[in-house]
This record gives sequence, C-alpha cells and structure tokens, in this order.
Amino acid sequence: MSRASLSSAVMTHPVREEQAAALAARLGLGGLALDPDPGGPPSALRTALVAWAAREADAGHHLVVQDDVAAPPELLELVAGSVARFPDEALIFYTNWHARNGAAARLAALAGAGWVRAVPEEFAPTLAICLPARTADAFRAFAAGSAERHDDEVMATFLRAEGRSGLLAVPSVVEHIGTSSINGHAAQGIRLAVCPVGAAEARPLLDHGWLLEELDWLPYMRYGEGYVRPAGHERSVDPRRHLRWTEALPETGLTESQIWDVVRRHRPEDAAAAVGQLFGAAFADELWVHCLLLGRQAEDAARRHAAQRAAAGPTGEAGARVRAAALSTVGPAGLPPERRPEVIPDHAALMTAYAESAVRCGGALLRRF
Repeated sequence: MSRASLSSAVMTHPVREEQAAALAARLGLGGLALDPDPGGPPSALRTALVAWAAREADAGHHLVVQDDVAAPPELLELVAGSVARFPDEALIFYTNWHARNGAAARLAALAGAGWVRAVPEEFAPTLAICLPARTADAFRAFAAGSAERHDDEVMATFLRAEGRSGLLAVPSVVEHIGTSSINGHAAQGIRLAVCPVGAAEARPLLDHGWLLEELDWLPYMRYGEGYVRPAGHERSVDPRRHLRWTEALPETGLTESQIWDVVRRHRPEDAAAAVGQLFGAAFADELWVHCLLLGRQAEDAARRHAAQRAAAGPTGEAGARVRAAALSTVGPAGLPPERRPEVIPDHAALMTAYAESAVRCGGALLRRF
C-alpha cells in the first residue's frame, strides 16, 4: 500500500493545538481535528467524530492519532506496510501497559508474535488507530448521537458489533506522553506503551510477525494484584468482571498448591525480598505469580502456533528487543497508579530481572503440569 492512499488526522483540543500542530508537522500527518465544543463537557468521542470525518475521499484507509503521543518519523510508512498486510482490519498501534489488552500484547511479545487480537470486552485503545475507509465511515454512523464520551469504549462496542475486535501491534512505536487527561483519565496515573521500541525493531514484527489470534486464558495485573481472564470471558454474564487469579485458577487446569510449590522452589528470594522492601511483600508475591502464569501461557501460545512461527521466520535481535521491552514494563504497570512515580531506573531493572525469572519458570510449569 502506498502512503498516498492513507489519510490521517490528529485529534486535539484548543489547549493542545500547538502541541498537536507540531506533532502533525513532525510526522507528516494530515490536518488537526479540533474539539467542536471546547467549552462543553469533556468528550473524546466528540473530537474523534471530527477526526474520522477528515478522511480524504480517495483514501482507502484513515489513521487517527491523538495529540498526546510521540512517534518516529517512519510512522506513516509503518502504518502503510501494516495496512498492506491486514487491509480489512482495525489496526491499533498503541496499547496501554496495564489491563487486559496490555497483558495480551505482552504475552504475544513473549511468545514471539508481531500482532495479537484485542480482548473483545475491553476498550479499544485509540491513541493511534487506523481503519479501512468503509469501517471508518461505519464507525461515524454508529457513534453519531452516542451519549458516551469515551471514544475507546464506543470503538470497542462498534467492533464487537462488526464481529471482530481490532489487531494490536505488539511492538509499539507510538508512546503516550504526560499524565494529564482532558477526558478524565489522570487518575490512572502514568500510562505508557506495553512494548515500546524504535522503528527498526518494530518493522520486522509489524511486516512479518505472526498473528496470535486466540488467547486462551490470560493473566493480567491491575492495581497491584494478579487476575486471570478465562477463555471465552466475553460471553459470560458480566464480561467486565475481574477475577482474581486464585478465583479463576480452576479454569486453567492448575491448582494453588502447584503454583506455590513452584514459588517456594524457584523464586529468587533475594530479589523477592528487595521488591517486597520497595513495594510490599504482597506485591512481590502477586508480580511473580503473574509472570509465572504469563510465561506459562506465552510458551503454550508459541507451541500452539509453531507452524505460524516457522512460516513467519526468525525475528532475531528485533524479537529479543520487543521481548525485553515487554518485560521492562510489567513491574511498573502492575503497581497501583499512585506508586508508579516512585519507580526509578534501578527499581525498574530489579523488577525486570525478577519478572524474567518467573517467566522462565512459567515454561517449566507448562512442562510439569
């Protein structure tokens, strides 16, 4: 696909117009989509509708980027290449490091995938999202008149109605900047990409990496605690319900005694004590168990998709860098929002090594049980 058939817009509010204009100029993006009612109640959807309406008439796809991101000069080129691979999909180029979609992208990175199907029941991240022209027009019609102010929630509802949630780019060249939020997300604290890498590392996985289509059960963390999303959870009575890992464990075929036996035998106690001294013993336990389950599921996914992995070919250093990026964010993302600002580079390095030890044991957990 040529960049000429890809139009784009940056959605913004007048208080960030200068920032948005600089972003558009730096990346070669289309014009600004300004909030049509900047004095009204905060509404990302109101501005998003303007951004989607900015699609050029002859464009086959339209990219909408929010104003509070950073990205490399190659962004449009990378998006165009991804669109050529998946011309009928909603493509999401930024995924938050926390919650279910972040965990899905992290698991996919550990399994060696380049793309992963988004969790159906969760919001669809919209900081940088590209839709086919038909889908963009259909979204505008679907969302018009909605009382919801969060465009990411409406996008997820729309994609569910279309029958297929979006594809998350596992390596992220788009990064969220700042913690302020016009739309009321500041309480979520520091919000960063789950697998932040440069364009050179992202390109092989975006262009050739295999797609993890089905997740099975998914471990994730929120506010310092571990959870598990069972397979098919979107069809449950309350798909937005969060199940603690102990509650959901029967769905996995594992038992608590098996988990704690691995913890007792294999967890590096010096690292556990150091993490516990910084952020509490309970968090140290939850993080290691979460990463143990994550490693188990990543190896399972890699095994189940061995043919796809072989067809995609090796990703070499790029895959290793994306994997390392995924591990580097799991500790800070798992903390409660108010604790994330406490993380300095030494703390991050400690938690990364601690997480890596659990992920390695997760593969052994799969082989043992």
